[in-house]
Amino acid sequence: MARVLIGCERSGVLRRAFLTLGFDAWSCDLEPSDDNSNRHIRGDLRDHLCDGWDLLAVLHPPCTRLCNSGVRWLYIGGKKVNGCDPEGWRALDAACEFYRTCRDAPIPRRAIENPVMHRHAIERTRRGPVQFVQPWWFGDRAFKATGLELINLPKLTPSNQLQPPRPESIEHKQWSKVHRQSGWGNAAQDRSRIRSQTFPGMAAAMAEQWGRLLDIQAAQFALEAA
Repeated sequence: MARVLIGCERSGVLRRAFLTLGFDAWSCDLEPSDDNSNRHIRGDLRDHLCDGWDLLAVLHPPCTRLCNSGVRWLYIGGKKVNGCDPEGWRALDAACEFYRTCRDAPIPRRAIENPVMHRHAIERTRRGPVQFVQPWWFGDRAFKATGLELINLPKLTPSNQLQPPRPESIEHKQWSKVHRQSGWGNAAQDRSRIRSQTFPGMAAAMAEQWGRLLDIQAAQFALEAA
């Protein structure tokens, strides 16, 4: 049975998608799982990368310092004219180190989610080609561009693709919920949780399409052992 590790996931959405298809799937995060699953490892993902996995999917690595919208915080007061903020650059280096460690893990097949990065992040992560997908490609009524650096995994193929609603319509605003969340006060924490959740249709597509390769691999091993 192929073993799958879902990194930086609290919701358990992708873990459950792989479990449904019969894989030995586990999630891992510094926080406890939202569903109280006994298949959730609470701890630093980097401590578990050498535990004999066949596939690693890191869905929500720390991205505040990597994304384009966060580049301003590399400078004092969020303004380049004020000069560099040493703490901001240290945070960037830490986020990039985490990304590289996961991306280069000794696991045959890997998928690392990432935002639209600014140039400093791209240089430091040494990120390769990225596929950007949308939830509505997989039947989820939402807009959220999701970048995936794929190592020995195929690009995701749309399944159950929806027709996006007309711009400025009520439905379009509903699909844009992730981007319309307030970034202030307690709402900022809610926004972070919403933005870091995996959409079920996309999770099902990942499990089915990437899991198919694991099934083929298992079948080949069985033939060689016979």
